[in-house]
Amino acid sequence: MSVAKDFEHPKDVIFPPGDLESNEPPLETYLHLQQMLLLIKCLDWWWRDQNDFFCAGNLTIYYSPRQRKSEDFRGPDFFVVLDTERKPRDSWVVWEEYGKYPNLIIELLSDSTAAIDKGLKKQIYQDIFRTPEYFWFDPKNLEFAAFILVGGTYQPIEPNSQGLFWSQQLSLYLGIYENKLRYFTPEGQLIPTPEEAVEQQAQRAEQEKQKAERLAAKLRELNIDPENL
Repeated sequence: MSVAKDFEHPKDVIFPPGDLESNEPPLETYLHLQQMLLLIKCLDWWWRDQNDFFCAGNLTIYYSPRQRKSEDFRGPDFFVVLDTERKPRDSWVVWEEYGKYPNLIIELLSDSTAAIDKGLKKQIYQDIFRTPEYFWFDPKNLEFAAFILVGGTYQPIEPNSQGLFWSQQLSLYLGIYENKLRYFTPEGQLIPTPEEAVEQQAQRAEQEKQKAERLAAKLRELNIDPENL
């Protein structure tokens, strides 16, 4: 009897359903994926010393009143929950998280999802999640809109003179920089990525080095040895 024949048709193997985690479509393009990762890593870096938040992308939120994962679930492209434990999660289960829903949600629009993001999802986030702030952004045509929950209804957030939208939940601005949705400080300064922060630090160190070298050269012109100062 051949081993290959024994394993040719494993009738006893039961395969699980293909999509247990979410009924959401996958991120449309690499551009959408880049944008989602950018939002996550920038906030993670900016709040690197905080342990009281959770942010994620394309992760399922389960919110069934009957506490069933087979019903009532959504997978926002990006969301932030405040005043919670900062730890890895495979999903966000509302009834296991003290009833907490996201404080902020961002959906990344595409041709196939824009109608749902602007309609059904907006209604769910407003009426069921009661999420205080909702943003949408199209990585292709750069459409960007922001809403804040006022009296139970989403009202548009008006941009400032720089075209930035203030988030009360994050205490940060959101705006478009080099065709990407980015965070900005309350003073309007771009919040860097971790890589940009390292590069900026290296540039500052180089500038300080050059400044010190120029000063040392000037002292030598005056017959002063900078090493003996």
